[in-house]
Amino acid sequence: QVQLTDSGGGSVQAGGSLRLSCDASGGLIGTWAISWFRQAPGKEREFVAAITYSRNTYYTDSAKDRFTISKDNDKNTVYLQMSRLKPEDTAVYFCAAGTPIISQVRLPNFYMIWGQGTQVAVSS
Repeated sequence: QVQLTDSGGGSVQAGGSLRLSCDASGGLIGTWAISWFRQAPGKEREFVAAITYSRNTYYTDSAKDRFTISKDNDKNTVYLQMSRLKPEDTAVYFCAAGTPIISQVRLPNFYMIWGQGTQVAVSS
């Protein structure tokens, strides 16, 4: 069974850091694009960051100066290092796998496999 397992969320104070992990079964990391999306109650699911099989990275504007996406192909794991967290970062974070082209990496409908979500809560 091919699946993604995301983890690492928690409750932190503003300005703190968290590292989210996305573990992929079946050796997906080396051949698929992996992205992080987030969704807060009542809001649309929004793109956060992506890393392609060739290690190109993409970020939403609010994340580009604070978050870093990386991967370890040998461990089949993608990481999202989140620093200088803000209350507006509070959401459930999901990792997702797919085969988007560059123009599609920010669109959730181009990802076929999703993790279960991990909660990030940032308090002030």
